[in-house]
Amino acid sequence: MIAAAPVPPLLEARALSFFRADEPVFGPLDFSLHAGELALVEGDNGSGKTTLLRLLAGLLHVGAGELRWRGEPWQREACAGETLLLGHQLGLKADLSARENLAVAAGLHGRREGASADGVLAAIGLAGYEDEPVRRLSAGQKKRVALARLRLLPATLWLLDEPYANLDRAGIELVNALLEEHIAQGGAALVTSHGAVSFHGGAPRRIRMHA
Repeated sequence: MIAAAPVPPLLEARALSFFRADEPVFGPLDFSLHAGELALVEGDNGSGKTTLLRLLAGLLHVGAGELRWRGEPWQREACAGETLLLGHQLGLKADLSARENLAVAAGLHGRREGASADGVLAAIGLAGYEDEPVRRLSAGQKKRVALARLRLLPATLWLLDEPYANLDRAGIELVNALLEEHIAQGGAALVTSHGAVSFHGGAPRRIRMHA
């Protein structure tokens, strides 16, 4: 009986580095992440945590080293729709409503089977705010709209940069619940945080940033 070939990591970095004006921001960095895994990206301020997530989202170019996606050389086009970044800038249009913002995102990237904008907004604690322009929402409510986008879109890899910022205790628990649900369903996530993660699905991987 022939053994099945091992499944390659969802994401793999080998001697990955990034430079700005010929100065190293981070690297060389080696790590791998499989489907069903969560990794905490750790490091001091300025160590390149946000830069790494932006690079993996296709917003920056690899400086040196190798990046692979599902066993193949990483290509931005191949990963489009499979990676989703939630950063300090939430990517919301202030004059559109929460529902309209989600409709725009779903129009670009599709949606999870059975998911709807109103359904995810209700689940995220924004029932009754579906038609409110985002500019009128509080910082915490805006963050919840961005979290609803995570639940609506079919991305496999979540790139979450300080996802607990501007959230109360209930919001922090919500982020943790979303992560556990995503990982349990075979998704993966890279998260930067100052300690709010309380993940019950097993010990997360740790990626230590260094310049």
